[in-house]
Amino acid sequence: MKQGIGKAVIFLLALVLLVGVVGCSGDNPKETEDKYLIGLSAPLTGDYAQYGDSFKKAVELKLEEVKAAGGINGKNLELLAMDSKADPKEAANIAQKFADNSQVIAEIGEFTSTAALAAAPIYERNGLVQLSPTSSHPDFATQGKYMFRNIATQEVEGPFLADYAVNTLGKKRVAIIYIQNDWGIVAKDNFAKGVEEHGGEVVAEEKYLPTDGKDFSSILTKIKNTNPDILFLGTMYTDAALISQQRVKAGLNVDIIGTGSLYSDKLLELGGEAVEGLYLASSFFPEDSAPQVKNFVDAYKAKYDEVPNMFAAQAYDAAGLIVEAIKAAGDNPSRQSVRDALLNIQDYPGVTGKTTFDENGDVVKDMVNLVIKDGLYRVFE
Repeated sequence: MKQGIGKAVIFLLALVLLVGVVGCSGDNPKETEDKYLIGLSAPLTGDYAQYGDSFKKAVELKLEEVKAAGGINGKNLELLAMDSKADPKEAANIAQKFADNSQVIAEIGEFTSTAALAAAPIYERNGLVQLSPTSSHPDFATQGKYMFRNIATQEVEGPFLADYAVNTLGKKRVAIIYIQNDWGIVAKDNFAKGVEEHGGEVVAEEKYLPTDGKDFSSILTKIKNTNPDILFLGTMYTDAALISQQRVKAGLNVDIIGTGSLYSDKLLELGGEAVEGLYLASSFFPEDSAPQVKNFVDAYKAKYDEVPNMFAAQAYDAAGLIVEAIKAAGDNPSRQSVRDALLNIQDYPGVTGKTTFDENGDVVKDMVNLVIKDGLYRVFE
């Protein structure tokens, strides 16, 4: 009797294992052989949601174009998007999820330097490309051999903006307001260094924390007393709009200049007349006459009924670079072969200019001077 029960148990265990094997053999080929997964970690909700929304729309557009062209190696590329809220802890959690998913062959993100730096060690340990469209902190790409960025660092943008302010606009006395995080500090430091190198003077530096609230009146009063010619904002668009409005109320009648982080229709919407005349720099301008820019703008407008901004353009090129790397990696691309192919790309003809990575995963990008005029972003002339 006991022997019969034992045989029955063994039979049932064997049947369960057989079902499990059949189930795996039936599911995995479809999951792993018919597609490549591209991870996207970005702020899809929260204060920086518009930036993440631009990322997601642009990457989806690029992957749809690849699908329409027949895919790669007979496979489609699919997007696995996750919401980091621009929070470093959440970005690190997402990085681990992507790393643990063998289908994810490369990742696009993060938006902020702080989140990108928090996630970088996880991507590096797991040999998974982290290509950030916008992380401009100089230390990001040096975190490992799997870190890449598709934007100039603050070591480049800061002096560029300083030259714009001091030499092009003739503003010698410069005041600075910056957000006290990884990105804000290096943005401030590199801009201030550039101002001094171009013969200008930094007459005030005021910082704030994201948790300090949205009343900048005391900071603006301090700055007003230094009699600056221009105010530099190392902030994102929401805070820039508030500072601009409160500047008017404080009677601080000076020009404003800021980084490409301000290039958003939301700044125009929130800031209104207070941001009229604001100067900034960008790696992308939708009215560029280059054919690839026109095609991108037309396709983006047709799909989303809106004009793409710099952040959409940066993410679109990031996706395009990964697509090129997967193609170059051969018939059976791996995470490492995609990384190696990405490093070997030369002069990729993106909508944000030609892209070639150096040995650290950094790029050199041309930038254009912009100004808000009549409620629109225009090339400064």
